[in-house]
Amino acid sequence: MSEDFYDVLGVSKDATEDEIKKAYRKKAAQYHPDVSDDPDAEEKFKKVKKAKEVLSDEEKRAAYDRLGHERFEQAEKRGGAGSAGQDPFGGAGGGVGGFEDLFNQFFGGARGDGRDRPRQGPDLRTSVALDLEEAYEGVEKRITIARPERCPDCDGSGHPPDAEVRTCPECNGRGQTTRVQQTPFGRMQQTQTCRRCGGEGQLYDATCSTCGGDGRVRNEATLSVEIPAGIRDGQTLRMEREGAPGENGGPNGDLLIEVAVRDHEQFERDGDDLHFRQPISFPQAVFGATVEIPTLGGSVEMEIPDGTQSGETFRLRGKGMPRLRGRGSGDLYVRVQVVTPENLNREQREALEAFAEAGGEEVEVKEGFFEKIKRSF
Repeated sequence: MSEDFYDVLGVSKDATEDEIKKAYRKKAAQYHPDVSDDPDAEEKFKKVKKAKEVLSDEEKRAAYDRLGHERFEQAEKRGGAGSAGQDPFGGAGGGVGGFEDLFNQFFGGARGDGRDRPRQGPDLRTSVALDLEEAYEGVEKRITIARPERCPDCDGSGHPPDAEVRTCPECNGRGQTTRVQQTPFGRMQQTQTCRRCGGEGQLYDATCSTCGGDGRVRNEATLSVEIPAGIRDGQTLRMEREGAPGENGGPNGDLLIEVAVRDHEQFERDGDDLHFRQPISFPQAVFGATVEIPTLGGSVEMEIPDGTQSGETFRLRGKGMPRLRGRGSGDLYVRVQVVTPENLNREQREALEAFAEAGGEEVEVKEGFFEKIKRSF
């Protein structure tokens, strides 16, 4: 994965804020360590998160574009506004991290990493395939997904219930640390989540053997999903709170289910309408007829008027697909195809010849092999 933040998110350098956020959500879902099988998922996820933090901040992005990736990283490592002689707001004088440092110092880390706050878990994605008949009727499907779940042995804490507990010496049990820093505005203090205990204020002498201290295990879950009648190919259903578990008591994410509707042998779908080809004989086209037309809801009769031409289309109202979350149904369009008769017997051929002659048509009848032999005698 490229180090350049634009390449990390897969966006152009003139991407809008909405495009950056959309790209971040896609990449985060792809590389989140809880759902990705990529061995480098954790490192890639960190890069994606870092790229989003910089490019979605107007001032940081401007500094990044001005300095380039390498110099921007170097400037951040030097401490931004904390470095001597630098512009505290990351201007042309040097630093790029100063504004956020000052913001945190003024407001007590309000824009910190927020590790101790409840956070909703990430969404998960899966897919389900349907026949057109199932999409017409609506159906209940059972799907099996592999998802991370809260460890049942430690209840997501990452340590066994009988583990010995001691107060974190880094934060003295407060879960936060405070750093005092001299700035151009005077002495400021910054409060942030304790990195050693993760904000818990306590340390444990053992980790859960089931989840290895992560607090989560990957299990298979079988769920029932109601597919509504009229669903279209490519549409996505959402099952709330069936995604990955949240953090710090936050709610689960959602499960997004993409629907794929298989092609049908007889019907072609166009939105809520269906199209069907109906072969008819030459006499049916000439004299008219009543033919039986299959639909997804059962066969119906359709009148073919006399003099129907091959390729004409008839509309059967309300015989298409149900409208999703709406009233009524689409229509069924029946295109008739007059079938040219083959292998006519003598009586049929003579009748057609007479028909053609009566209409003033000149018809050249090609003689077959046996007719030529008979005429030679």
